[in-house]
Amino acid sequence: FELIGNFTFSEFLFSLGSTCFLNIFYSVTYGVFEKLRVRGPKPLMYWGTVGRHNQVYYLDDYECAKKYGRVWGLYELRRPMLAVMDPEMLKIILVKECFTHFTNRRNFRLNGDLYDAVNIAEDDQWRRIRNQVTPSFTSGRIKEMFNIMQHHSYKMVVGLQSKVDNSEVITMKDIFGPYSMDVMASCVFSVDLDSINEPSNPFITHASKLFRFPVPLFLFQGFFPFFLPLLKFLGVSLFPKSSTSFFRTVVEKIRAERNESSKTNVADILQYFINYQTKTLTKVMENQGLNDHEILSQVTMLIFAGYETSATTLTFLAYTLARNPEVMKHLQQEIDSTFPEKGPIRYESLIQMGYLSSVVDECLRLYPPAARLERMAKETVKIKGITIPKNMIVMVPVYALHRDPELWPNPEEFKPERFSKKNKQSINPYTYLPFGIGPRNCLGMRFALVMIKLALVKVLQNYSFLVCDETEIPLRMHPEGLMGPLQPIKLKLQKRSLNSADLDN
Repeated sequence: FELIGNFTFSEFLFSLGSTCFLNIFYSVTYGVFEKLRVRGPKPLMYWGTVGRHNQVYYLDDYECAKKYGRVWGLYELRRPMLAVMDPEMLKIILVKECFTHFTNRRNFRLNGDLYDAVNIAEDDQWRRIRNQVTPSFTSGRIKEMFNIMQHHSYKMVVGLQSKVDNSEVITMKDIFGPYSMDVMASCVFSVDLDSINEPSNPFITHASKLFRFPVPLFLFQGFFPFFLPLLKFLGVSLFPKSSTSFFRTVVEKIRAERNESSKTNVADILQYFINYQTKTLTKVMENQGLNDHEILSQVTMLIFAGYETSATTLTFLAYTLARNPEVMKHLQQEIDSTFPEKGPIRYESLIQMGYLSSVVDECLRLYPPAARLERMAKETVKIKGITIPKNMIVMVPVYALHRDPELWPNPEEFKPERFSKKNKQSINPYTYLPFGIGPRNCLGMRFALVMIKLALVKVLQNYSFLVCDETEIPLRMHPEGLMGPLQPIKLKLQKRSLNSADLDN
């Protein structure tokens, strides 16, 4: 029964059977939303609805929201996901039922060394870890770290001086990235990296790679989920091993040096974790500290997440202000009146600046660092007439939510007055989620906002952002990872002519 060359009839039957099995395996989930009477794009075999309207996943969400409303069904390869941007449903999912039905985020299981990071951990382990990490970001702790932020913001502005004098086109993340990394490294484990003057610092190299999941591995685990246990057993991870190993080595070295010198009076986040550490976990864990591995995971994730989100937000702020000079001028007026003659920036005055907060909030509306939030349904539950089956991923399309024209009139326009003290009171909190909301919101939100505001004020005291020929308008967005531009944002800076003290003073 030889058919073509060495292709036998038995091989033909095997190929046919395998094809039929795969077709059934992939298509069996594709009728879920029809049964639930939830609208959405029709899936294609194997590919689902990925990139149906746009290759950039959050722009695809935006198009789906316009077509299907605030609730729709989509398929990530063969995996069904329920997209929800209805504010009433979000209140139930993210807050009211967080501890009962929607405690956990989606877990790919291929987390490598970061399996117990606070943003990945689940159920009781997550509660215990969060309780230990949260005190690191109280108002009092942030105020203590403010001097560190000031030190690095000063170095950042000094580093800009020669570039401005030479009228250079500046890649904005090359400025704000080192600043963010230096602040995070100093606050987390008291290391001054001086990334401003050492742009090839390996910390930045590794941090830039962490949230860019390898596409082939992402596709493989999606196409063949039954291989996940094997991949996990083999140590395969979505997070680059070289990056997590680099951080493990750094943290272990720092801890060893502190143990040898008995240096326990350091006031950084790492030492805080160490001081409240426990080495034996029991069933009664509510007030216990973190074990060695948990400390490593929290420190690594804090450095990476804090660097990427803050640097990207500052880059988008520079871009939006360059394109809206009238807003920038208004902001500089507030800065000059709050800190006359380029005076020192004080913590209490900074956090009370109303227009500055409005500008930052509006930028985060347009460019939220995490364009999606996700929760996993622990049990089948019905919300507002919609049944959410057990193990269904509920995806919150934050980018699309922030550009819903019924919630945000003229959503594409940069209008800080939306967040004025008067208008902010009328904003439904479940329509604005740059840091999430509820028990699993971003732990470092207040820390990040202070770091971002300080850097912005420090730069705008001395310079103005300008669009140049190399500035891409409109921006093309990167299809992978956290929200960011496809090409680096490039601007020029212009020195402000004020009758005030020189920068060096």
